[in-house]
Amino acid sequence: MKGLIVSASGVRGMIGSSLSPIEISRFATAFGTFIGSETVVVGRDTRASGEMVKGSLVSGLVATGCCIIDVGVCPTPTILLMSKKMGAEGTVVITASHNPVDWNGLKLAGKSGRLLSADGQGRFQQIYQSEKVKLVSWDQLGGVETVDGAIDYHIAQILDLDWLNLAQIQQRSLKVVIDACNGAGSIISPMLLRRLGCEVIEVNCTPNGIFPRSSEPTPGALKELCQVVKSEGAHLGLAHDGDADRLVLVSDQGVPLSSEYTYALIADFLVGQRTGDLVATVSTSRMLNDIADNHSVKLHRTPVGVGHVIEKMGEIGAALGGEGTGGVIFPEILHTADGITSIAAILQLLVSSHGSITDLVSLMPRYWMNKRKIGVPSQDVADAILEMALTVFADDDLDITDGVKRVWGDKWVNIRKSGTEPAIRVFSEARSIQEAEELCQSTVDALEFLKKRVTSCD
Repeated sequence: MKGLIVSASGVRGMIGSSLSPIEISRFATAFGTFIGSETVVVGRDTRASGEMVKGSLVSGLVATGCCIIDVGVCPTPTILLMSKKMGAEGTVVITASHNPVDWNGLKLAGKSGRLLSADGQGRFQQIYQSEKVKLVSWDQLGGVETVDGAIDYHIAQILDLDWLNLAQIQQRSLKVVIDACNGAGSIISPMLLRRLGCEVIEVNCTPNGIFPRSSEPTPGALKELCQVVKSEGAHLGLAHDGDADRLVLVSDQGVPLSSEYTYALIADFLVGQRTGDLVATVSTSRMLNDIADNHSVKLHRTPVGVGHVIEKMGEIGAALGGEGTGGVIFPEILHTADGITSIAAILQLLVSSHGSITDLVSLMPRYWMNKRKIGVPSQDVADAILEMALTVFADDDLDITDGVKRVWGDKWVNIRKSGTEPAIRVFSEARSIQEAEELCQSTVDALEFLKKRVTSCD
């Protein structure tokens, strides 16, 4: 269906148009067939459309004989962790993550909460596209069981981590402001912070799915959080996206930090305490290269998407993985980005360093990143633009791991099709703000020209 975006992340679309009950049921019956009518853990974020989507999803899964465990409204990592605990054959998270409130989607995972591998995605897509689903008779239909306690279980797993010193954090009595965007982190994150002995100030922590800011926690979206951090004299500000798999920071001075710093700070803190390399996507900051070098480990780059990072982590036994979006993967908890465990890691780092977030950021390698996106009519148009970009930039040093990445020494620009919305993303990074902005702008100008050429031919 036009406007529906199917990717390694699952499927996303706009409610009332592309993501219809019929399309949701089609995905559900395909997924139920894919996992062989086994147990599926289902949960959702707080979006107002969540119940509608769940109804259509459950209908399709039950029709294929699946037994459903409904864990309710929870962050994506919490839902996947419950699937791991229960050894379920499949998981479906109802979320559109950082997309606007009028979007929703389905994030699919296989056995024990592991996101689908490339092979699994291919097999599922074959069933979905062919519509060769296996519906069961009336006496073999699945059922639904509601299970509580997912949030408590996730917190307990975090508090049991060997690198977390609960007494040390509690003794520091940190004042922390948390902005959950009224999303899935609205309950669990304040609860965890209080268990860690923090004085907690909640901003937008009513889990009603009415987003008071952009669900994507960009610096520009965090003005309220920044103001509260400053006025309250807090040690730290924290922000989630809609499903709380991401965490973004605001410094003690009320300055919003680039989402790139979340993974960089945690990697610099934790990688020295364990064996194994780091994994990051091609569009994650060069800070990770420097951090890997400082700790004498290797950094492995993958295409953008948590699934790609996880797959590479499994291949090499990585210590840590993540993306520049604020998503960090802690393999000792589960194999997905986990904005809740990231809170504990940042607090432990802060307490162990005996400094402030401002101090810690000042010690990081200094790069500047610029991020833009260009709206496109469809994914097909995005594909055509990228194909032309390969020719236009053929004389540059190119990395085509994901899209087209042009690399020069200590600066780069990456052009890639978004997997979550009809857009082309352009990320650049350099040693100065001006250089990063100029590199990004010149690339955007070139792509806009190519976009006109492509659309004029339609």
